[in-house]
Amino acid sequence: MTPRFPRLPHALRPLRLPLGSPLQLVLLACSFALAGYAGVRLFAGDWFGVALWFVGAALLHDLVLLPLYAAADRAALRAAGRAGRRAWVAYVRVPAVLSGLLLLVWFPLIAGQVDRRRYRLTTGLSPDGFLARWLLITAVLFGGSALVLVVRLRRAAKHRPPAVH
Repeated sequence: MTPRFPRLPHALRPLRLPLGSPLQLVLLACSFALAGYAGVRLFAGDWFGVALWFVGAALLHDLVLLPLYAAADRAALRAAGRAGRRAWVAYVRVPAVLSGLLLLVWFPLIAGQVDRRRYRLTTGLSPDGFLARWLLITAVLFGGSALVLVVRLRRAAKHRPPAVH
């Protein structure tokens, strides 16, 4: 029979750091090194302009965009809740977030606010067609989400026992 020792109070237990596997630690160290390298390269040119851009982007997101998409999400939840389909909101959220992220990243090209000559010389590509491609990707995202919803609803209907009359 092994002797049982009383458990120490939480405050007296030795501190255990929640470290992951060695591979996770190496990947984390590499990502920090890459982020540090990118930061040094980014700030090497116009550090004030980059810092101003980061602050402006954070303020724009926190003061304008976050309240807008939080209000849109609440409105979608409220409307779906009234219809008794609250679980369906996720099938709108995912494509909306992905489409919004693409719009945020590629906004100058989608809106056509780019110097065409400079863009063509830099990339070798035409800046035309970004709006049409973004709209197509958005349609595919929402269509795929609707397809997944229909498949799951049909599968759930097949496994549901018949209603008792």
